[in-house]
Order: sequence, then C-alpha cells, then structure tokens
Amino acid sequence: MITYCFKAYNSKKNKNLHNLINIACLIYNHCIALHKRYYRRYKKCLNIYQLQKHLTKIKKTSKFSHFSLLGSQSIQDITQRIDRAYKLFFENRKNKKRCSPPSFKKVKKYKSFTLKQAGYKILENNYLRIDDKIYRYFKSRDIIGKIKTLTIKRNSLGDIYFYFVCESNNSQIEARTGKSVDIDLGFKTFITLSTGEKIESPEFFKRLIHKIQQLNRNLSRKVKGSNNYKRAKLCLARFHKKISDKRNNFHWETARNLALKYPLISCEDLCIKSYQRRYGRKTSDLAMSDFLKILNYSCEKLGSHLVQVDRFYASSQLCNNCGYKNPLLKDVRIREWTCPVCGVHHDRDINAGINIDREGNRLFSMLKSKQET
Repeated sequence: MITYCFKAYNSKKNKNLHNLINIACLIYNHCIALHKRYYRRYKKCLNIYQLQKHLTKIKKTSKFSHFSLLGSQSIQDITQRIDRAYKLFFENRKNKKRCSPPSFKKVKKYKSFTLKQAGYKILENNYLRIDDKIYRYFKSRDIIGKIKTLTIKRNSLGDIYFYFVCESNNSQIEARTGKSVDIDLGFKTFITLSTGEKIESPEFFKRLIHKIQQLNRNLSRKVKGSNNYKRAKLCLARFHKKISDKRNNFHWETARNLALKYPLISCEDLCIKSYQRRYGRKTSDLAMSDFLKILNYSCEKLGSHLVQVDRFYASSQLCNNCGYKNPLLKDVRIREWTCPVCGVHHDRDINAGINIDREGNRLFSMLKSKQET
C-alpha cells in the first residue's frame, strides 16, 4: 500500500468540504455520547453494528437529517475508528498501561473523513469530483495503483488535502551490495557515522524561537475572539508549519542520501519517550522517531536495509580494537577516552558507531541465514 498526498486549490467550494468534516465531527461526538451512556448503564462497550443501525435510523429523522449529507461509508468509517479506539483502550487497561478512553472533539479541531468505494471520481488533469462538486488539486506526480480509499483532511491553517491510499503492484527491489555504515543519533551532532562523518543538528525550532516568541506576544495582545486575534493565531500556525516543513525536508533529504550511499545501515533502537521526559523540547525539535520512520521507508524503496540494534547493547563502553568494556563510560559527559588495555584513543560517538555497525552486520547475516533455511 502506498499513500499519495495532494493539496487542494483554495476555493469557495472548499466550504462544502469543511462542512462535511464538521458533520463528521458531530457524528463522532454523538457516537461517543452513546458509548458513554451505554457503558454507564450496562458496563459494556456498545456493539459497532448496533451503533451503525442506530445511525441509519436517526438519519431519517428531521433532527438528524444533516447526517445524511455525509456518505454512508464515511459514517461507517467513523464508527470503525471509535470501535478501534475503545478496543485499544480496554487492551491497555488490561495490560495496566496508563491511558484514557476516546473523548469528545471540538468541531474546529476535527480533521478528516474517509471515502471508500463510492462518492468520488478522479477526472482528467488535476480535477476530482466529490459528490456533485469538482475540486482542483496540485498534482505533483501521477497516482500509480488501484485507489482503495480517499481521505479528505484539513490542517490547523484551514487548508484541504487529499490522501489517496493505493494498492501498488510494484515489483520488489533487489538488495544492493556495498559498504555498511552505522548511524548514531545524538543532540549536539544529529548523526555520527561510523566512517567519522558527522551531520550537525539543524534545530530549526531553536534557531527561529525568537520569531515564535514575537508572534505569541502579538497574539496575547489581541482581544480573544476578534478578527485580529484570528489573524494573529493563523500567522502563528503558519510559522509553525513552516518550521515543520523545513524539518521534514531535512529528514527526507538526509534519509535518501544515506539509503542511496549505503546498502546496509545499522542504528540503535532508541527509547524516544525517555528522551522526551529528560530533554523535552530538544527531542521534539530533532524528531528522531520521525527520521527513523522516513529512513526505514527510504531503505525499503531503494533496496537498502535498516537494522536496529538492541538499546541495551554496550556500544559506547566497548573498545572497537580489543573488545575491552569500560564501566566508567556510563557517564555520558565523557566524550573521549583511551583504552587501558590496547592504548587506542576513542571518540565516544565514532567508537559506538563502529561497534553498532559490526553488531548490525552480525544480526543481518543471522537474519539472511534464517530466511535461506
């Protein structure tokens, strides 16, 4: 499966899509209210099929006639979303994980609805028909494969995006041969390669925080609810999206360059949540988790392999020359050290990179031998 994202042209017709998203939110909140009432009375989760039958009946009444503006398959998708959310909630409670049940959503913050087999049609060039209205979108590339679902989504700026989920029949790309490399993710240096090359942390949020502070001060001076307040809020959201786009572009370019250059990439399986608790904003600014997802996708697309080494593997403490384990290196403030056995001087990150590269090669060879047998 592959997903294509296209931005819709700004038009007065987009008000219809915004209205449909608002109706989807009202249906969602109505279903949540029924779930809460049913659980309060019977201590059970409401059956999804009963919920769908109920929505089919109330659509015919005058009070809820506006629900019928949204397609039946879109309404079914909303009930399926809620059903999945409740199943996940009860599963987490069973496993004693801290979580909360699905709750009501604000209409302005509700984002999307999904069309499955009917209700839309792709026309020539870059036009799309939804119900009886035609919309134009920025066509950056051709859609390949059979379209399974179309999701209409809006962001905090009020822009509309079309997400096409397609079933792709692309043939599997054969693996390439060449040198392997390890990448060590960090804060001061975003990526340290086992070859000694370093990619510095861009820190887009930190570099532009003075502008964000200025926009926040400007927003706080406006009267809440006024047109000036709305304009200032939109300006702030626009700037946040600009930072997000810069970070996203950096991630895609870096991941593609690594996947093109090295057929086997090893990295440590990081616990991002613990980083967020300790370092907070800096972890969110670098978005390491998003980068690893993009790198994994780029490797699969270009025929490379990404191997993740266990996070408890003592990569920083082991000497890559003789294998001596130095217990003093549990202190992360030590950035350079000399092995007391063989006398080799190490940079902490480069040494860890070499060790992870070796471990990644070992894990990859074990995986290949299992597949062959």
